[in-house]
Amino acid sequence: MSPSLVPNTLIGARYRLVRRIGQGGMAEVWLAKDTSLDRDVAVKVMRAHHDDDHVGNERFRREAKASAALSSPNIVTVYDVVEDAGRQAVVMEYINGQSLRELLDKRHRISPSLTVHIGMAVATALDAAHAKDLVHRDIKPANILITPAGRVLLTDFGIAKTLSGNESDLTNDNIMMGTAKYLSPEQVSGKKLDGRADLYSLGLVLYECLAGRVPFVGGTDVETALARVQGDAPDISKIRPTLQPVLVRIIHQMLARDPEQRHPSGEAVRAALYAAREIGLDGTPTGLTPPYGNTIPVTGIPGEPVISKPTARTESSRSSSSSRPVNKALEKRAHRITPTSMLAAAVVIGVVLAGVVLWRSVSSPSTTPVASASTTPVATGPVNIVNVSSYDPDGDDNVENDDQLPNLRDGKSGTQWRTVCYGNNQFGSKNGVGFVAELSGRSTGTLSVDFGYAPWEVDVYGYSDTLPSKIESWGPALARSESDDPGEATFTISQPSQFILVYLRSAARSPQCSTKNPFQGVVNDISFVSASAP
Repeated sequence: MSPSLVPNTLIGARYRLVRRIGQGGMAEVWLAKDTSLDRDVAVKVMRAHHDDDHVGNERFRREAKASAALSSPNIVTVYDVVEDAGRQAVVMEYINGQSLRELLDKRHRISPSLTVHIGMAVATALDAAHAKDLVHRDIKPANILITPAGRVLLTDFGIAKTLSGNESDLTNDNIMMGTAKYLSPEQVSGKKLDGRADLYSLGLVLYECLAGRVPFVGGTDVETALARVQGDAPDISKIRPTLQPVLVRIIHQMLARDPEQRHPSGEAVRAALYAAREIGLDGTPTGLTPPYGNTIPVTGIPGEPVISKPTARTESSRSSSSSRPVNKALEKRAHRITPTSMLAAAVVIGVVLAGVVLWRSVSSPSTTPVASASTTPVATGPVNIVNVSSYDPDGDDNVENDDQLPNLRDGKSGTQWRTVCYGNNQFGSKNGVGFVAELSGRSTGTLSVDFGYAPWEVDVYGYSDTLPSKIESWGPALARSESDDPGEATFTISQPSQFILVYLRSAARSPQCSTKNPFQGVVNDISFVSASAP
């Protein structure tokens, strides 16, 4: 048995381990330094107690081989495969970012534009894999990575299968590999697979991005998996009525039970999603130029086509890559489902290889602290806004155009508070950007916010004690809203509060920004009317 790994261990006489960033049932993932090229890498090492597991070792080797054969800006790159002291290790591109699973755990659901951005990128990655005769078989949010600059990458080809069938599957014939919530009907039924199985799973992921939940959920993994064999996905437009019909049609075509009714390829999905964005996800033209080739362009943000006309001017901009790194977490790997045993209402759950980065388990979402009760008395008379401060807890300087904050209370339509310009509509990799309105007393009431650009998405929080520095400390949001139209929106402040946080979750394209960083949040004015006002 190989000795346990510790920091500063040299793997393959070249890769010096820095710190462990994740672990799973079969592997550990370490941040390491490539001493030859002086760069950060991720090193995935088979766990010591699996050294004698020939099937596990072979599957580990297959993942490296499959990933190394692929060339796409949307697939995590494999640099090297080494064996050291009896250990198998794969050296990969180190991804500084977060998984889509982590993003959805934080935000519940995301904007249509970001969903399309992610869908185009993953479809491009799948097209590259399918061209190499590989079916991924485990498309899920935990295996989709997003960098602070907006780059989207697919990872974890640990259970990928060759379409040619030249190599054994390393599994029992009756066991289907994958994660129960994201299996295609043909995976559940044990039928022969092709690339359209991955496209179905991607459809489930995009559905979750837009709806805030997967379309098929049962009391058990068996029920969850069988649901998609027995029925169609609920109409997503009933869950999110503001979606454009063209995007709804694309998602439901991807989720067709019959593979023949789905898009024929990853490129076809990418093209369909791009066409939807070309006409505008809010029903208006975007003026975007088409991407070139079969890959998503990497000018600006991968997956974001370049604006065809120059913008009027560039205001103070901040590249989204300046955001602070996001720590990584490992999701427990896939449930293995046996079609035969499903008929007897049983399921086999196994652990397979971990991904490049260690991801948080989907079954254990973080809880949100509840704002503490306050003994501060509630104001009995009219309450006004006495101060406004920017709120940027994920930024490097924790401020956001503070000099413009007086514009929010001057009552003039031509003045605004603007965020700096970002490379994507999610403020880079931040959870959000906003401002805090401080009231003259602790009160309930109605907050009015006039949004300058759309689409917008916002959470509104209230707090009564010392201003919290972390978003988690605000407790549950008092209101959540989104719109494809600019203009005034009102929010009920039902909890007695002295501080009200308007937290923007999504930004819109702004003519005041550059083509490199085209997204910005804009608010014209705010006002507050207390419940105790006459």
